[in-house]
Formats: sequence, structure tokens, C-alpha cells
Amino acid sequence: MPRKKTLFQQIMEGKIPGKIEYEDEHCIVLHDISPQAPIHLLIIPKKPVARISLAQSSDAALLGHLLLTAKHMAKKLNCRSGFRIAINNGRGAGETVPHLHLHFLAGRPLKWPPG
Repeated sequence: MPRKKTLFQQIMEGKIPGKIEYEDEHCIVLHDISPQAPIHLLIIPKKPVARISLAQSSDAALLGHLLLTAKHMAKKLNCRSGFRIAINNGRGAGETVPHLHLHFLAGRPLKWPPG
């Protein structure tokens, strides 16, 4: 039985609308539909990795690319005062879509500790 495609895969295929900020051959960057900061992007690999704890050594270049994409977004969106990257791993950490993604948050002071 084929595995059901995630929400992010369906957005990438154009089956569900999403506000795309950036896209390249390895990832897509979307605006979060429930933003927790004035700038709240999701940096999503096109390769369907369920979560960071299931990433393989062979995913190292992809994982690095996601972080460099965050750097690119910070520059593009003039996030000079700083930004935060968060990755949820599992439902207990707030994961709602089982497809690895980075939350990119900026545009307001971010407190510590989060959540």
C-alpha cells in the first residue's frame, strides 16, 4: 500500500496551495500558515525525510543545504537583528507534519527558553 503523501509533498506537487518564498532543486521555502513571528518560514527538503532523527549520513549535504538556505533567507529578508531556526522531532516536540522542516523565525525579539 503506497504511503500517503505529506502536506508538504502535496504543496510541492501543486495539489495544495502554499505561499512560496523560495525554491531550488533541493528545497522549498514556504510561509507558515500559523506564523509565530512576523517572519515565519518553513524550509523543507524536497526529499521526504520524516524527521531529523531518521536522517541518514547520506543526507549530510542536504541538511547543510537547508541551513545555508536559512542564511540566504535571512539576507533576502533583511533579518539583521537576528533569527531563530527550530526543528521539531516527534509529536512531543510539536511536530505536526512528518516531513523534516526547519522553522525560520524573525522580525521580533525571541525569548529564551522557547516553548
